[in-house]
Amino acid sequence: MTIKQFNATYIAPDDRLLFRFNTLENAEFRFWFTRRVTLFILAATQHLIVKNLEQVHSPQAAKAIAEFSKATMQVNPDILGVSQVSTYQPAENYPLGADPLLVMDAKCTLKKEGAEEALSLDLVLPGGANINLQMAGPTLQAMCALLNQLREYAAWGDVPRVIEAGESAEGVNEGRKPSVH
Repeated sequence: MTIKQFNATYIAPDDRLLFRFNTLENAEFRFWFTRRVTLFILAATQHLIVKNLEQVHSPQAAKAIAEFSKATMQVNPDILGVSQVSTYQPAENYPLGADPLLVMDAKCTLKKEGAEEALSLDLVLPGGANINLQMAGPTLQAMCALLNQLREYAAWGDVPRVIEAGESAEGVNEGRKPSVH
């Protein structure tokens, strides 16, 4: 399945995002993203992108490159080959049904996809089922830019910083679990 378009809308009364995407195979998938799930996806993807860049660059350079790519996507996505079609084109097939499914949790990992790394995003659905999305490069950056714009619009606060095992952070309560699995 190849993703064609992303679309998301903040639904204020529910304090959730209606996130949907369609594919080149004319299928559409619809999900409800809570604040917790959205912030987790943003934090985990930022962390994994930086960790991947650190394999080739210093930690400071990796962070700067990731921030530059993020800013570029928000200012001018056409530079990275991502076009912004003004109208979302709904598909004709709904493999999981036409009603959005509540995403209960998300898991993010980096996987090798050919010559480049791709983010593997597992969306955990009610009943324990999940759907896996694998995105690399501009597709991943486009999804993150969209989620980030809606996070800001919804006033959900800053994306939390990922705290690695063994790292101490000021202001983090003892016994409080980190927000990343």
